Amino acid sequence: MSSQLNTEEKHKLEERLFELKQEHRDLDDVINRLLLTPDVEELQLKRFKKRKLKLKDTILLLENILIPDILA
Repeated sequence: MSSQLNTEEKHKLEERLFELKQEHRDLDDVINRLLLTPDVEELQLKRFKKRKLKLKDTILLLENILIPDILA
């Protein structure tokens, strides 16, 4: 699929990937701070963790599109 991407499409995917990685790092920071809070709201924490997992899946998908497996 990567060979079908033009330069503009690839650039947009790279920008989106950068944004998603930043959001993932930010969520990681928020989760770590919440874990240090004595009265952390478990539901909120679970939502952040779920969002972080979804971001990771999307990041991996975009990375696979941009950097395809050579053996595939």
